[in-house]
Amino acid sequence: MRSPDANAGRPAPLRPLLAKEIRDIAAGRALWALLLLVCPLVGYSFFQAMSLYGEASAAAAGSPALAVSLSPLDGVLVPTLGAFYVAVTLLFPFVAIRALGSEKESGALRLLVQLPYRSVTLIAVKLVAVLAALLLAAVPALSALVIWMLLGGHLAAAETSNLLLGHLLYGVLVGTVALFAAAVCENSATAAIVALAFTIGSWVLDFTVAGNPGPLGWLSSLSLTQTLRSFEQGLLSIGLVAGIFIASLGFIALAAIFLPPGVPLRTKLARAAICVAIVAIALGAATRIGTSIDVTEDRRNSFPLADQQALAQLAGPLVIDVHLSPEDPRYVDLQRNVLAKLQRAMPDVTVRLVSPRQAVATATGDDSYGLIEYAYGSQRATSRSTSHREALPVIYGLAGVAPPAPIAAADYPGYPLAARGDAALAWFLAGLPLLIVIAWWWMRRPPPISRFQVQPGGQS
Repeated sequence: MRSPDANAGRPAPLRPLLAKEIRDIAAGRALWALLLLVCPLVGYSFFQAMSLYGEASAAAAGSPALAVSLSPLDGVLVPTLGAFYVAVTLLFPFVAIRALGSEKESGALRLLVQLPYRSVTLIAVKLVAVLAALLLAAVPALSALVIWMLLGGHLAAAETSNLLLGHLLYGVLVGTVALFAAAVCENSATAAIVALAFTIGSWVLDFTVAGNPGPLGWLSSLSLTQTLRSFEQGLLSIGLVAGIFIASLGFIALAAIFLPPGVPLRTKLARAAICVAIVAIALGAATRIGTSIDVTEDRRNSFPLADQQALAQLAGPLVIDVHLSPEDPRYVDLQRNVLAKLQRAMPDVTVRLVSPRQAVATATGDDSYGLIEYAYGSQRATSRSTSHREALPVIYGLAGVAPPAPIAAADYPGYPLAARGDAALAWFLAGLPLLIVIAWWWMRRPPPISRFQVQPGGQS
């Protein structure tokens, strides 16, 4: 016969807790309001993207050279999912905060923490429920991709999956920030302000200090919106994925630290300081992972294949001193066409900005402004070109190797498509919202009374 204490050492099952959290989120109005608002946002963005893409496709009908520049990633996917990004940034925190904020306001949290679950387990289960809400909120965006394919549009599997992964990771990061805010604050309104301070504050960082060298450049890297930029460019950065994962774990840990209501504040702050220090060290290690994969179909983020293979064999350190200001358009071109590709192709590349601001350099007549100095070992050379066609021969000359022979590869054909999006707009403004309202009503209807339910008086 089994002892009554046979299950005492076993962990409590998570399925009832997870079902309860998903049911609570689905029963609230915030999730369904988010879905209804995402529909017109994504729908109008998709309609506009299709219209502009169709006009460009019509112009490229008789010109193969123009057709090559038509990429669904840039023309359709990024603008459409950009509307979803806005909704996740501004509206999704309210859904995530409700997973914890409503329990704090009603007092149910004091009962919840008495269950046989650790605080980190409670937060992790709530995060799973928040992730389920995020996937449901992504239905309008995913339906736009389905409509695009039904209309004959092309989607490359690698670059599409990479972009969707970026938005998923961004949503998870926003969800963990919202859970942390809900754990720290006493009510949902204050938690919403804290969460929006993170998300909208990221926009402020992007507009003010992005692109600046030194400490300001490091500060801009803390912006949440920077997490999507590489994915939108068709790059899968291993260091970035690791950094998002570490930051999300950090916010989960902080939320678990501040969750228990009976722990003294001084103890919580001490534990939080240790957690922040560990996360900072881990993030510093993640930033040193420079591996990134170009998943675009047209290989826009890479040099030609022969050059990629030749540059990978140059093991010596390459130092590039750029005499340009960060806001100079020439530096933007150089970064996109040469520097970023070199840092992915060569094992050891260091780029340094050594020029003052453009206005100061122009006023003082600095002749060195605009120079790009390349140093490989003891060899040095200078150039003013921002094109890889000029930069790569300079690097090969410094390394003492001959430029590689081109490798034959299939050219990117481009994917023009002149299709109208009127039917898609009707789906997003009428069809899909109607289905959402029906699903909302179905979720909120009372459960049916079973005929076997026990009636008052003891009869069934």
